[in-house]
Parts: sequence; C-alpha cells; structure tokens
Amino acid sequence: MIFAKNPILLMLAMCLILLELNIKCQPPSEIDATLSIAEVSDLSDHPIVRNRQLNVIELRGSGYELGLQHGKKLKKEIDEIIGLWKENTSKALGKDASEVLDEFMEYANFEASIKKWTPELYAEVKGIAEGAGQKFEEVMVLNLLDEFWVYIDDPNNHHCSDVGIPARDGNPAMVAQNMDIEDYTDKYQVLFKISGMDGQPNQMVLSHPGLIALNGMNEEGLGVVVNTIMQLKAADEGVPVAFVVKKLISMTDKDEILQFINSIPHASGQSYIVGIDGEVYNFEASACKVVRHLPENQNDAVYHTNHPIVNTNLKPWHSDDGPKVGKLDQPTNSNSHIRFRAVELGMTEVEDIDEKAIMNILRGKEDPLNPVCRSWTGSGGFTFASTIMVLGEKPYMLITAGPPDETEYQTLNF
Repeated sequence: MIFAKNPILLMLAMCLILLELNIKCQPPSEIDATLSIAEVSDLSDHPIVRNRQLNVIELRGSGYELGLQHGKKLKKEIDEIIGLWKENTSKALGKDASEVLDEFMEYANFEASIKKWTPELYAEVKGIAEGAGQKFEEVMVLNLLDEFWVYIDDPNNHHCSDVGIPARDGNPAMVAQNMDIEDYTDKYQVLFKISGMDGQPNQMVLSHPGLIALNGMNEEGLGVVVNTIMQLKAADEGVPVAFVVKKLISMTDKDEILQFINSIPHASGQSYIVGIDGEVYNFEASACKVVRHLPENQNDAVYHTNHPIVNTNLKPWHSDDGPKVGKLDQPTNSNSHIRFRAVELGMTEVEDIDEKAIMNILRGKEDPLNPVCRSWTGSGGFTFASTIMVLGEKPYMLITAGPPDETEYQTLNF
C-alpha cells in the first residue's frame, strides 16, 4: 500500500484521524467556542456576543465648524455607515436605496422648520457632509432616522425603553435609556464630548458617525432620552427628533426647555423624558399635540416604551392603539406593552431606585421574546447602547456600547 511505502504519508493520515476523533469527543460548549460569528448566528439559542468599543470623540464649538470637525474626524466611518444604510434599505424595501432616498426627500419638507427652530444644527449637518466629502442629502437622511421609520411606517423599527426618576432623599435625578436601532449600526457607537462655546454648556452626546444626536446630557444637569411612538400623527414639515434632542442638550433654562418642547411642530411621534433641576418630565409629542405623561407611583418615576399612553392625536390607521380605547381593550400583548410593564414594575416596586436598580431594569430579559435588553442577531434591531445620566451636583454618564447585559457600564465625566 502507498502508506507502507511512504512513512511520512502514514504519519499524516494518523494525525488527521486523531484530530477528527478529538473534535468529535469535545463537549458541545467547547465546540461552540470554536465557531465563527457567522456560524453562531445560525444557532438561535446562542446569543451573539460581539467585541465593541465606545469611540469617544472630542469636539469644540457649534454649528458648521462643529460639523466640519465631526466630518473630518470620522470621514472613513461616515462613508462606511452611509454604504451600510443603503445596503440595509435596499434589502429591507426591495428597491434601490437611491430611489428610496429620492422619494423620501420629496416627502421630507423639514428644511424650513429646521432652519427656523435650529439653524445652527442645519449648519452642523452641512459641515458634517463637507468634512466627510459626502452628499448633503445622504448625511441628512442619517439625521432623519425616526422620520424615515415613520415614512415607511414599520412598527418593528422602534423598541427603545426609557426611565427617569427625580432627585429625592439625597439621591440625584436620573434619566436612562436602552437605545435600540438597526443592527448595521453596531460597532459604530460614538460618544461626542463637546466643549461648548458662545455660552453653551459642555455636552456628552450618544450618536453614530454622521448623526448629530441620539440622546445626551450637559454639564449643567440636563439629560434627555427619547423613543418613537409610531402611532402618533407625524408632520412632514415639523422639526425632526435628532434636531430637537441636540437642541435640548445645548439648553440650561428649565422654562425655556419646557416651552421649546411644547411650542415646536414635531416631525414624528415621540416620547421625551427630560431631567432638569432635579425634576423629570415625560412628554408624548405628536404633530398637533404635546401631552405630559405623569404616572402615579411612590417614586414619582416616569417610564415609557413605544405606544401612546396619554396623547390621543393618532394616525387614523392606528386609531385602535391609543389611550382613548377602553383600558380592557388595549393591545396589552404587544412588544411595547410587555416592555412597558417590565420597566414600570422595576421603577415602582421598590422605594430606593439607585444606579444599580436602573442597570438591572435595562438589562432585563424576563420575556425572551420581548426583552428590554435586545441582543444583536444580525437582523431586526438591537440595543445599540445603554445610557444612565446621573444629574447631581457633578453630572456624569454611565454607558455601555451594545446591550448592557454583555458588558459593564463605564463612567464618563465632564
């Protein structure tokens, strides 16, 4: 035989046989550890843990100059995420992303409202586009994330969970959020540390490359988190939520902040939880109406997911999903309602709500099909980041890049 004539081949054959036997005898946990991410993604019972790092970017100023710095510092990443947006959009909608973008921009008459209410932020987006060498409309669409979801009217694209608690018994006020967005944004988690100018405070802003803001806080103790309420009426000439959030982060006067939220036309239905001066406020904002949500509980806590609780300004095709429907008729088995009950229980069942208690709420997976904390699966969205804004005498942020059950929170100070 050939092996008898060639001892080297015989030794190689024996090694291959032993290797095969060794692999077959490994316990399942050891075999799984050797699989690639692509292979593990096919195993629905195995959560995919991905290596992530929060990219902290320092910027200075406001308006166009701030955007120009953003665009230049993250030029490569902005180019990549625009490409991923196009790929994701084409796949999800079954048509070329450039065609979808053209159609969306015909609908999106937001420019006049942005320039009227937040002109410095319009200039900031222009600066990002020019600094990154990208088309303005392709950067602008990154800043119309929720408005694009509203345009395609896909209720699966909103899963954020928010909570807030006022200062009491010597503990500072806190607002917190699991920010859930599309899977393609993973590994692009950015925290902008902005040195304010022209009277603006220093700011910390959660985002991804090309986007002015997802949520954030400032050194004076203002924190804002937000989530989509798709059922509420939208306005194609309103102020988009990213611009509202970024504007709020730059403000310090409580009365001006509350007036701004209640005065502007809102481009998309949203829940805003705002912490300022030791107090917390929760507003449901639609195109024609802003209503404060003030749940009664022993902690004066507020909390929200993605369905309307007090605002009745609904889209006609969502008329059965709103608060005007009898309580017994509410669709309580929806993803949003299940998560709402989870955060409500966490924020009201005990009197002492501290950082650890909020971390536990945001890590919640009591209902594996409707979790507060969403793992990355490669499709359908995930918890992009988790933020807890502690609004005491010296405000700071606790943050994770990705789902908070996969990593410890890190502390960021001004």
